[in-house]
Amino acid sequence: MGRVIIQEFTCKNPIEMIGMEAGVCYGADTSDPERNYKRGIDCLESGHGRTFEFPDVYMILDGYSARVIREWYTHIGCLPTRLQSSTRYIDYEHGFDYYIPDSVKKTTAAITVYKEMMDSIARHLAWLVDLGVPKEDAANGLPLGMLTTIVDKRNLRNLIDMSHQRMCTRAYHEFRDLFHDVATALSEYSEQWAYIVDHYFEPKCEYLGYCNEKKSCGRKEKRESK
Repeated sequence: MGRVIIQEFTCKNPIEMIGMEAGVCYGADTSDPERNYKRGIDCLESGHGRTFEFPDVYMILDGYSARVIREWYTHIGCLPTRLQSSTRYIDYEHGFDYYIPDSVKKTTAAITVYKEMMDSIARHLAWLVDLGVPKEDAANGLPLGMLTTIVDKRNLRNLIDMSHQRMCTRAYHEFRDLFHDVATALSEYSEQWAYIVDHYFEPKCEYLGYCNEKKSCGRKEKRESK
């Protein structure tokens, strides 16, 4: 699986930041870190979502499939931004790295077929380049399972909302793993981020108090239909 690197531009004290920015609006004294922390906790507990938009997370997502990164891009709330590694410079002669689902790993036959498929794609892309096709055009044949790297910036509000969807057992398993990696990396980054992850990153059934999925996993009772 891939890895998540939290970059040093990310604030280590997001709760204090929330409390400080909220304090400016309240006309409060923002010079005391302890008061800012308490005010930040109050904002989090009260669900004052606008204040969650101040702490930004800068991170590198490395070694995840292009498919799951494409899904990552669909979380556009609060206008996140990102850069992705270019497909112009892939050396097709040596192939490319790709994601292998656990379901494929269950049998030797499935692994063999899967790897032959990926190797065949790499050979044909190299063939196109040998025929004079520019790499940027040959790249259209790259599979969604190819591993890629992105630099990503998004704020806390976006990540909390993402957790409700992607920690749900109905989410695609690679995305659940990716989000788990993000949560773990943030928890290790600072104590305040660890607190936020522990208290506010949760599947939507925990947030709502019931399950609204048609095909429920049974973790929470479904809401009665009206």
